[in-house]
Amino acid sequence: MSKTRLTFLGTGTSQGVPMIGCGCEVCRSADSRDKRLRASVIVEYEGLKILVDAGPDFRYQMLREGIVNVDAILLTHNHKDHTGGLDDIRAFNYLEKKPTRIYCEKYVEDSLRMEYSYAFAENKYPGAPDWNVHIIDDKPFRINDVEIVPIRGRHFKLPVLGYRFGDIAYCTDMNHIPDEEFCKLEGLEHFVINCVRRGRHISHFSLEGALETASRVGATHTWLTHLSHQLPTYEELAAELPDGVLPAYDGLVIEV
Repeated sequence: MSKTRLTFLGTGTSQGVPMIGCGCEVCRSADSRDKRLRASVIVEYEGLKILVDAGPDFRYQMLREGIVNVDAILLTHNHKDHTGGLDDIRAFNYLEKKPTRIYCEKYVEDSLRMEYSYAFAENKYPGAPDWNVHIIDDKPFRINDVEIVPIRGRHFKLPVLGYRFGDIAYCTDMNHIPDEEFCKLEGLEHFVINCVRRGRHISHFSLEGALETASRVGATHTWLTHLSHQLPTYEELAAELPDGVLPAYDGLVIEV
C-alpha cells in the first residue's frame, strides 16, 4: 500500500506572515517557520498528486517545491486567498497539453466564471488557462478510481469543504463542523485544522476552538494551519500546545 504524503505549501492567513507594514514580534521573527504563505497543501495519495487550493502564492509555491504537474486541484471555497493563483495553471496546460481538472462546489464555479471569465470564454484568448471543472458536494467522489471524502464545514455563513485522504484530513477556513460530519473524521492519524488567533473569530476557529475540535476528533497528530501573526511565534506556540498538537509550517511534510 502506498504512503499518503501531505506537504504544507502555505500555512498563513489571507494576508500571509509577515503582514505588509507590520512590525510585531512574529512578523519580525528570523525563524523560517514564522514565514507563512497563503494556505495550501499538496497531497500524494494512491498514485495521484492532488493540490488543495491555489492562492496568490501558487506560482512561488510550485517553484519552491519543484512541482511540475498535478493530477487535480480541489478547492475548499471561493475566497481569493484560495483561488487567486488559478491563472498560473496555464503553465501546466502548456507543458501537459491538456486541461487541468478542478473539483469544487457549484457556487465556487459560479464565482470563478465571474472572476476568470476569459477562462470560460467560447473563443478563448490563446494561452488562457484551460480547466475541466467537476462539480462536487459533501458526498464522497472519485478521481480516477481513488475515493476522496469531503468534510462539510462553515466559514461564518459560507459552506466550505475540507477533504480526507485515507488517514489524513485537511480542514481549513472553518469555524464550525456539523455534528454529523465527525463520523468522517474517525480513526485519523493526522488532522489538520485552521486556527487564526486566540479568542472568538467570526469565520475561523480560535486556538481554543481548534483544540476543542481536535480533542473531539481524537487523531494521533493534530496540526494547526492558517495561522496569523496574532498568535505567538512558532517556538512559543509549540511550547504551550498539548501533546499531539503542533503548529504546521511551510514546507512541513507529514505522511502515513
